[in-house]
Amino acid sequence: MAGTGTLTPPLFVALATYASWMVLFLFGHLRDFYRKKIYGGRAVKKGAEGYAPIRQDYEDFYTRRMYYRIHDAFNRPICSAPDAWVDVMERTPVDGQKPLQVTGRTKRCLNLGSYNYLGFAAQDPYCTPRVEEALDKLGWAAASSRADAGTTPVHAELERLIAQFLGKEDAITCGMGFATNSAFIPLLAGKGTLVVSDALNHSSIVAGVRGSGAKVKVFDHNDPAHLEAVLRSAIAEGQPRTGRPWKKIVIIIEGIYSMEGEMVKLKEIVELKKRYKCYLYLDEAHSIGALGAGGRGVCEQLGVDTADVDIMMGTFTKSFGSCGGYIAGDRGLIQYLRCHCPAHLYATAMSPPAVEQVISALHVIQGLDGSDRGKRKIQQLHANSNYFRRGLLELGFDVLGDWDSPVMPVMLFNPAKLPGVSRYTLERGLAIVVVGFPATPLLTTRMRVCISAAHSRADLDYALEVFKTLRDRHHLHYCDPETASRHIKAFEAHTNLISA
Repeated sequence: MAGTGTLTPPLFVALATYASWMVLFLFGHLRDFYRKKIYGGRAVKKGAEGYAPIRQDYEDFYTRRMYYRIHDAFNRPICSAPDAWVDVMERTPVDGQKPLQVTGRTKRCLNLGSYNYLGFAAQDPYCTPRVEEALDKLGWAAASSRADAGTTPVHAELERLIAQFLGKEDAITCGMGFATNSAFIPLLAGKGTLVVSDALNHSSIVAGVRGSGAKVKVFDHNDPAHLEAVLRSAIAEGQPRTGRPWKKIVIIIEGIYSMEGEMVKLKEIVELKKRYKCYLYLDEAHSIGALGAGGRGVCEQLGVDTADVDIMMGTFTKSFGSCGGYIAGDRGLIQYLRCHCPAHLYATAMSPPAVEQVISALHVIQGLDGSDRGKRKIQQLHANSNYFRRGLLELGFDVLGDWDSPVMPVMLFNPAKLPGVSRYTLERGLAIVVVGFPATPLLTTRMRVCISAAHSRADLDYALEVFKTLRDRHHLHYCDPETASRHIKAFEAHTNLISA
C-alpha cells in the first residue's frame, strides 16, 4: 500500500521556498559585510594570538545568520518523563546572549515529539518495580566494557530474549543506538565489499559505511527497481580499476524511515537479495516493537521470514523506553562481533537498570507478565496512528509515511514557516519537533509527529483542533480532498481485505 504524502512541493511553493532561502542568504552576507566595514575585522571573533581560527566565517554562516534567529524552535529541554503529556522548560534570551536561558517556568504540553511508541518511557506497573530492583542489586552502571567486567546476568538474559523474540540464533547489545550502526557496520563491510544503501538511510548508517572502507553505491529511496539496476551494474562491472568480483555485497535498509515515516518495501528487496546472492542488513530502530501484531517489527508486519534477513539491527530507545541497541543474526556472526567490535570490547556496557527495562518491556509485549497489556498497547498504537493520520489528511495536510506507522512527517516546505509553526504549537500546548536544512534538503522542511500508545483519543482530538487552526494560520493546505479521500479509501479497503 503506497504512502500518503509527497516530498514534491507545488510549483508556487517551491519558488517561494527558493526565494526565502535567497533572501536569508543575501541579507546574511550583507550583515557580515557591514559588520566587517563597521568593526574593521572579522564577522567571527578572533581566537588567541598566533592561533589559526578554529572555525572560519563561511563554515558557520548558517549557524550565525539563520539558525540563531530561530533557535528557540529547537533543542527544547523538558523536566518530566516523556509520557503522553510533558513539562517543557520555558527559555528566553538574557542580555542579548544567543544561548537561551531557562526561566524556571514550565509549560504542560501534549507530547507529539518523543519516540515513546508503546508508552514504556514513563512509570509502568510491571517494568518500574523490576528496574528499581535491578538498581538496588546491580547498581547504576556497569562501569566496564562487556568484554571485561561489564556483563551481568541481565545482559545475558536480554540477548537471549532478543534473539528469541526475532527468531535468530543469537544477539549482541550495545550501549548506544547510533553506535550500533556506526561501530558494527565496519566489521561487516571492508575493502572489496560493496554496500548498496538506501538514499535516505540514517546518518548512523552513513557513518558506519564511511568508517568501513567499503565501496558504496546509493539506490533511490525505497525503489526496488533502481536497487536491481544498481546491483546488476555493480556485479557486471566488478570492483573499480581491477574488475574483480566483489568479495560480498551488503544491502542496507531501514524498517521505518525516521524522517519519512514509511515502511521499507521488504518483500521486493528480499527477493532481489536472494536473486543476486547479497547480504541484507535491516535497521529496525523505529519499527521494532511498533509494527506487527506481536511487535516484532516490519518482518512480522509485511509477512517476511526473519531467516531471510541476515543482520537485524534495532534500538531500545523507542518502543522499549530505554537506551542502547542490538544486532541479531547467526551464532557465528554474533560471536565474531563479540571478538572484534570496539563497542563491545572497549565501550561501557548498558547500565543494568536500563537492561532490565528492556527485559521487562519484552515480557509485557509477549504477555510473559501474565496479562494482555502488551497486545493492547500495540493495538492502541496502530489505532492511534491511523486515527491521527486520517485526521491530518482530512484537514488537508501533506503527511508522509504509511498507515500503522507512528512516525508522521507533515510537510511545511518553506523554511519561513518552521519557526512560526513551532512557536504557535508550543503556545497552544503541543510539543512537536520541526526539522529543516541541513537535516533535510532545502525544499523539504517539515514537522514530525510521533504517536504513542499512551495517547488517549481526547489527546489526539485536541491536537487535531490545534492543527486545524495551524493549517489556516500558516497556509498548510497542501493535500486536496480528492487525494485525501483516495488514501483513506485505499486504507479502508486494505483493512477490510485483511479482516476478511
